[in-house]
Amino acid sequence: MANIKSQIKRNRQNETRHFRNKGFRSELKTRVKNALAAAEAGDGDQAQELSRQAQKRIDMAVTKGVLHKNTAARRKAKLVRDVNDLLSSK
Repeated sequence: MANIKSQIKRNRQNETRHFRNKGFRSELKTRVKNALAAAEAGDGDQAQELSRQAQKRIDMAVTKGVLHKNTAARRKAKLVRDVNDLLSSK
């Protein structure tokens, strides 16, 4: 347990941010999963829309500081690639 006042405050801030970021990352995973499930089902329009919404949330995570911009770019590229692969195989 920290004895220094500033460290006690820093611990409180870290815990608050941890839970906020955890929720944000969970939402990102859910949105990506939903987009891939729609593509797997062969629903092209729905998959494209869900993919677009997931990309929007990924970009928002960058602005909030939850993800690094290169990580976001990698995740968006993988999402688009996976959705297109699933749709083309149907």
